[in-house]
Amino acid sequence: MNNKKALLLLLFVFILPVILAKVALESDFFNKAATNSGELLDPVIDFSPALSDQEPLWRLVYVVPDICDAQCENAIFAIQQVHTAMGKHSSRVQPLVITTETSATDILSEANLARIYTEQNAVETQHTIATVSLSKKNVNEMFKSVDVNAIFIVDTLNNGMLKHPTFSDKEEAVQASRLILSDVRKLLKLSRIG
Repeated sequence: MNNKKALLLLLFVFILPVILAKVALESDFFNKAATNSGELLDPVIDFSPALSDQEPLWRLVYVVPDICDAQCENAIFAIQQVHTAMGKHSSRVQPLVITTETSATDILSEANLARIYTEQNAVETQHTIATVSLSKKNVNEMFKSVDVNAIFIVDTLNNGMLKHPTFSDKEEAVQASRLILSDVRKLLKLSRIG
């Protein structure tokens, strides 16, 4: 009789918490934690066509559109500023833009980048934005299920994992770049690669 009571008590102690946890999770009793600010991409975007010959680094990627408006300028400024704000870890992160045959590549000239910094009232730093050229067809294939007008955080294996929106308004763009910086810092803290 004592063995049966001990067995039932043992089962009760181990099974009851599992049942309570399942009920709590299914009824959304607990908030599901999310530590990233950007939109998690599922499935990830394979950036290998653009980055296969590059060294393994974390990247902030933006695709330059046909017409570079305020939203485009703010995105280019944001990836450069996040890179600069990384401080001693800036060698682990690369700001990168992808251009196509129809992209407004004139925005990437030193004069235009300097103008963007002046308009943003930022301290001008060395412009270290890398550029990769792809065909429009390749870009469309890479982004077939995702809106291309965003800033993407790409891991060291060339997987686009997080997407951050771009903004025309300067203040919104600055706030968004702070969120990008937060995400990149968390990823670098967890990663030993790149």
